[in-house]
Amino acid sequence: MLACGLAVLGTLALIVYELVLRSGPSWHAFGFKFFAGRDWDPVNEQFGALPFIYGTLVSSLLALIIAVPLAVGVAVFTTEMCPKVLRRPLSFFVELLAAIPSVVYGLWAIFVLVPILSNYVEPFLSRTLGWTGFFTGPPYGISMLAAGIILAIMIIPIISSITREVADGGATASAGGGTGAGRDTVGDDPDQCAAQCAGGNYGRHHPGTGRALGETMAVTMVIGNRPEIAKSLFAPGYTMASVLANEFSEATGT
Repeated sequence: MLACGLAVLGTLALIVYELVLRSGPSWHAFGFKFFAGRDWDPVNEQFGALPFIYGTLVSSLLALIIAVPLAVGVAVFTTEMCPKVLRRPLSFFVELLAAIPSVVYGLWAIFVLVPILSNYVEPFLSRTLGWTGFFTGPPYGISMLAAGIILAIMIIPIISSITREVADGGATASAGGGTGAGRDTVGDDPDQCAAQCAGGNYGRHHPGTGRALGETMAVTMVIGNRPEIAKSLFAPGYTMASVLANEFSEATGT
């Protein structure tokens, strides 16, 4: 068991070592200013990662804002409110979302989500919340908003599954059973279940956060792939994973 645990840590250490070793020429050429630069012009060898860092953080944050309430709601419903005959099938279909390849999510977003956003959602948000500055500009559909929504759909099953494991049973039920209380006292109260799910949210949502930060294909297909920093969610953007996927095969020189 110790060897298995050390193997995981060793793999992570090897990945970090390889990244540090192979990025030596880039560190020597650009240093830390690479992370603060806003220009991305390979022709003139001007490279700045700030637009990609911004796009990664904004799209992931937007995905978490959308996904966490939905995922926790699904977990509470399937654990405490759903009829038992539907509990297992509903849980199965929610978790089945995690098995869909990201490129399929991207294609679905292009042909279904983007038209809905451009024709209905974005014009509505522009009329009602345009004063905030987050929903301004032409409603093309291909935008940071589309990337955040598709990421939210992709991480809902991950967060929901972990939250459901916490809500189903858990320490509260065990402690209640130890004092002689039955499940009708400690296990079936939706309010208590929701309160139990609320504690330690970061740890339970961390796998979903990692998926959102590292997702590539689905985001690449709908975010617009433009290295800029814009306040409006209707504007296109770029993420670190997307720029790697798009440009690694065209990298030249040292």
